[in-house]
Amino acid sequence: MTTTRLIERWLPIAEIGIESVRERTPMTPFPAPNRLHVWWARRPLVASRAAVLASILPEDANRDAFKFTLGIHGDPIAARGRIERADRLGERLGSDAYGYPRAFAYNPSAQDRAQTGQGANFVVLDPTAGGGAIPLEALRLGVSAIANDLNPVATLIQKATIEYPAHFGAAVLDEFAKIGPEWSQLVRTRLAGLYPAEPEEDCRPDAYLWARSITCPYCAGRLPLAPNWRLAPDGTGIKLHPRLGSGPGDETRACSFEITTSSKDHSEATVAGGDAICPFSDCNRTISGDEIKRQGQEGKLGDQLYAVVYKRQIVAKTKTGKNKIKWVRGYRAPQSRDYDQSQISKMLAEKLPEWEAGDVVPSEQYPDNTNDDRPRQYGMPLWRDMFSPRQLLVHGTGVEVFKELFDRDNKEGSMSDVRRAAYVYLSFCVDKLTTFNSRSSRWISQREVVANLFERHDFAVKWSYGEMAVMVEGLGHDWAVEATRKALQELVHMVAGGKRGDMLDSVAGVSGSITVQNGSGASMPHIADRSVDAVVMDPPYGANVMYAELSDFFYVWLKRTAGLVVPELFTRRLADKEAEAVANKAHFKGQKGAARLADDDYRMKMEGIFSECRRVLKDDGIMTVMFTHKETGAWDALALSLMDAGFIITASWPVNTEFSASLHIKDKAAANSTIFLVCRPREDAQGETMYWEDVEPEVARAVRARVGEFQQAGIQGVDLYLASFGPALEAFSRHWPLTRGTPAPEPKKKRRTQGDMFEEFDPYAVRPEDALNAARREVKAWRLAQLASAKAQADMDGPTAFYVLAWDAFKAVSFPYDEALRLARAVGVDLEAQVIGRLAEKKAAEIKLWDSATRVAKGAVGPADGSRGMIDALHHAAHVMRTRGAEAAQEMLEQAGVAKEDEFKVAMEALLEVLPPSKTFSGIDADKAVKPAADDFDALEKLRRIAYEGEIGEPQQLELYRELMAAE
Repeated sequence: MTTTRLIERWLPIAEIGIESVRERTPMTPFPAPNRLHVWWARRPLVASRAAVLASILPEDANRDAFKFTLGIHGDPIAARGRIERADRLGERLGSDAYGYPRAFAYNPSAQDRAQTGQGANFVVLDPTAGGGAIPLEALRLGVSAIANDLNPVATLIQKATIEYPAHFGAAVLDEFAKIGPEWSQLVRTRLAGLYPAEPEEDCRPDAYLWARSITCPYCAGRLPLAPNWRLAPDGTGIKLHPRLGSGPGDETRACSFEITTSSKDHSEATVAGGDAICPFSDCNRTISGDEIKRQGQEGKLGDQLYAVVYKRQIVAKTKTGKNKIKWVRGYRAPQSRDYDQSQISKMLAEKLPEWEAGDVVPSEQYPDNTNDDRPRQYGMPLWRDMFSPRQLLVHGTGVEVFKELFDRDNKEGSMSDVRRAAYVYLSFCVDKLTTFNSRSSRWISQREVVANLFERHDFAVKWSYGEMAVMVEGLGHDWAVEATRKALQELVHMVAGGKRGDMLDSVAGVSGSITVQNGSGASMPHIADRSVDAVVMDPPYGANVMYAELSDFFYVWLKRTAGLVVPELFTRRLADKEAEAVANKAHFKGQKGAARLADDDYRMKMEGIFSECRRVLKDDGIMTVMFTHKETGAWDALALSLMDAGFIITASWPVNTEFSASLHIKDKAAANSTIFLVCRPREDAQGETMYWEDVEPEVARAVRARVGEFQQAGIQGVDLYLASFGPALEAFSRHWPLTRGTPAPEPKKKRRTQGDMFEEFDPYAVRPEDALNAARREVKAWRLAQLASAKAQADMDGPTAFYVLAWDAFKAVSFPYDEALRLARAVGVDLEAQVIGRLAEKKAAEIKLWDSATRVAKGAVGPADGSRGMIDALHHAAHVMRTRGAEAAQEMLEQAGVAKEDEFKVAMEALLEVLPPSKTFSGIDADKAVKPAADDFDALEKLRRIAYEGEIGEPQQLELYRELMAAE
């Protein structure tokens, strides 16, 4: 008998979405797992807990108890509404606006679980566990969790996040509290003098700001590379003083730096678009990016210190009149004493032979078969080249002291299991410093801090970077130790109730177990057949993140530190990239159709993982897959691998991790929803072949039945389309495999990218993408019916529908070309012929929509009679209204013969619901990127009020701004 699970019938997606946002709210601490160590994809803990608990509970579980066990101890929907209203009125409700703490912080008790109806002895598997959010929450729910990952860095993170705190409890925290400060003090002592004290009393250094530098091939001047010279949000920045020497050819030509407090005094950027601009007045030549790379590869890409950040100690008064020590940030120009290049070069030259012999610093080469070759291109062929000489001295000394302490404890016989675990956390301190102290750690002028190297998921070359003042007490190594200690302390509380290892069995809520395994999810022989109750996973997202390539940055340091504790994880030179389930085009470099081959490789590897999951699942088991991707191609590959592995999709739920919609429309489209796909093993027996023509209406009905529910839960924009993919795939997967009864027309053949090719066209083939396209068409019809409620029965033409739905879905000027192509198909227009060059332009892989003024200026707007599309009549009206006024606009529409047309009124009503409102009607300045579109809104809304007040109602979106306008 199959027991229907709660997640197959119900999930409080709005509440979970709001709590997912709260979990990552700026200015509040992120959860401890996120702060312990970098990993590039972590689902919110509350969403992970919901997925696990709803996957093991029966459908009749107590729903109120379910939400309470998640940590939702109030009404987050009502609270969110109060907060949004207060935000619009400029009010602040304080830190307790929700009335209860963030859900992830709550530790479920055994009593909580009993009230939900949760049984005992459940086994939950995550075969691609990554940062470990899912197995962590499974353990907190008292189940037996199995965490598996191919990547050794991920496996180590899982051990440190879940296994060690669960096994050792507070004992591991005690051990780390002993070795962490000792390590920090020893490193500081050994590096004494490397960073000079500040020249003024009561000051201490905070950071050193550097620019990469090259020699101008035309004038021989040494020029610092920086995309801007801003230091702080108040206008503080840099003014360059290029010293010309005796003129071009003088190799002493260089720049000095002056701190200026006004942005108008900042010097111009010296690098833009990958090319440099020589700042010397007698040259001012543009230097190509190829020349910069050439100098880098020849070892001539240098570093120039352009500012020192310091903090001055002052005495301030508290509200009660007491004295309080306060540190105030300042900036100064560099001095020669700030960086003794000859001394540092000598120190590094003396240490490197010793360190290479003792395997202290990374000697591995940056791989040449990678998606991101920029480190090599700019002269960093070794992993250690990603650090300046002084940074490398700091990190190398940190590893040197780590090894000495580890060897000492081994020789003295004081190396217990719990102390070995503590050393893993010490290795994370080294990693934390390398992440914030490298040539790719930029200075964030808005916040005045050094950025994490991985603020983006790549190895982008930073023209300017920040160096931490690591020797100051409380900063550098002390900071890394304290930050790690705090994260560990919270983890011990989360999984062990703060108790020591020998008491864990008696701790309420900690009755499960954790097993962490390193290996491919496609081969888990240590797990018996039909032994797992539920698989809950957050798989890799195609080509979204190259985990192994990124993790090498940590791998090369960890194998020299944590590798002493768990050597079995670090047997390879670098992380395994061949077996990784991602769409990695680098593996097919030089081959025709590299992108398609990479997609096929990803699909086959995911099919292998899903097939292994089916093997280990009990007959009554289910698999919940959490997936986030806005590109249909990734969904197509995932669904195909799921179905080919023998699964059907029985339910789906969108959880919006960015539930609150901003009143300020941004200039970039984004997908914010995670879709939960609930899967069951398909019965082996196959009936007769089904035809897509018979199944397509069922897919459409499934989408129509759910789209309103999703919208009610706060899913909107592009996420509403993504949410529809779930029910579409549910219906589709029930009948897989499918064929066409009528052959499909062959699509246009065109080269997508250089070296790419298309598969041979099969007119009878059916793919999940067919279901996704059907889902888009249903959402399109749903939204158009909502946006245009005019009495007219006129149907909206294709170009106008595209323009309206593009603004509605993406809420941005720019969005991906591939998504524009799919939207064009849904509304029945030719993207290249009817959109590009008429309504929008293509820029790289993006589409950028035009406003009326841009279209008129480019001669791209069609006839005012709307014969090519009613969007043309609207843009003519908006432009005339903006330039000549309402009377001229009305006259133009009358002459064009569209002023009284129902189709025109429907289009105006719909467009006014999706364009960003102007300040005139919202009270809020539109973002710069969408200001032209807001001007169109302004013109059309004024025209509506003058000419169509009784026929077209006020845009419903303006209701959001009424309270704000009334308050003002």
